[in-house]
Amino acid sequence: MASQKLATLYNELQRAFDARPSDLKKCGTLLAQLKVGLIEAGLLIPQGETNLNDLVVARDILEIGVFWSIRAKDVPSFDRYFSQLHTFYTDFRSSLPPSKREFAVRGLNLIRLLTQNRIADFHTTLESLPLPADEINTNPYIRHPVNLERWLMEGSYSKVWNAREEAPAEEYKFFVDSLMGTIRNEIASCEESAYDSLPLKDAATLLFFPSQSGLLVFAQQRGWQVDLTAGMITFAKKNDEQVEIPTQKLIAANLAYARELEQIV
Repeated sequence: MASQKLATLYNELQRAFDARPSDLKKCGTLLAQLKVGLIEAGLLIPQGETNLNDLVVARDILEIGVFWSIRAKDVPSFDRYFSQLHTFYTDFRSSLPPSKREFAVRGLNLIRLLTQNRIADFHTTLESLPLPADEINTNPYIRHPVNLERWLMEGSYSKVWNAREEAPAEEYKFFVDSLMGTIRNEIASCEESAYDSLPLKDAATLLFFPSQSGLLVFAQQRGWQVDLTAGMITFAKKNDEQVEIPTQKLIAANLAYARELEQIV
C-alpha cells in the first residue's frame, strides 16, 4: 500500500468491522485516521497515475465507511462516503476489478433517495446503473429498492412494511424503518382528519406497530390522548379553533351581488 501505516490501519479496520458484533467505536476512529491517510496519499480523490492495488484498498475502506455509517445511524456520513465512492465506481470502473459490495452500496443509496422523496433522482440513478435492464430484477440489492418505490407509488404500505424482513442486507432495514416513519406520519394525519378516536388495537394495526409500546410513544409524539383503561386513542385536532365568520360582510356582499344581477336582467 502507499505506506506501512495505512496498511496497518486498514488491517485493523477489517478486523474491527468483521467482528461480531462490529466494533463501531473503533471502526469510527480508524476510518477517521484512514481518511486523513488517503488524502495525504492522494487516494481519496485519485488523480494521475495511481497504483491499482492502492485504489482497490481505498475503495474498500470507503465501502466499509458506508456500512459503518448505517450501523452507527449516521446518515450524513453515509452520504459523504457514497459521494467519495462514486469516483471509484465510475471513473475507475474499467481499470479496477469488480467490488462485491458495489451493488449493495448502490442499492442503499437508492433507498436513501426514497427516504428523501427524491423520486426523479431515484429514476435517474437507476437508469445510470452499470446493469442491463433485464438484470435489475435478478440483482437482490437493486430489486429491493425498485420494489419499494413501486409499492410506495401504489400506496401498498403493508408491502413496504413486509419488505423489511426481505432486505438483502441488514443495513437496508435502517432506511426501510425511516420510510415507515414517513408512512406512519402520513397515515396518522389521515386518521386525525377521519376519526375522533380509535381503539388502540385498530390504531396499532393501521400504523404497522407490532407492539403497543411503540404505538404509545408515537401517540405521545403526536399529542394524542391515550386511555389505557378504555383501550382508546383520542386524536388531537389541529383545527379545533373557532373561526370567526364575518357574517355582516358576507351578507352585504351577497346583497350587492344580487343588486348587480337585477341591473343586468
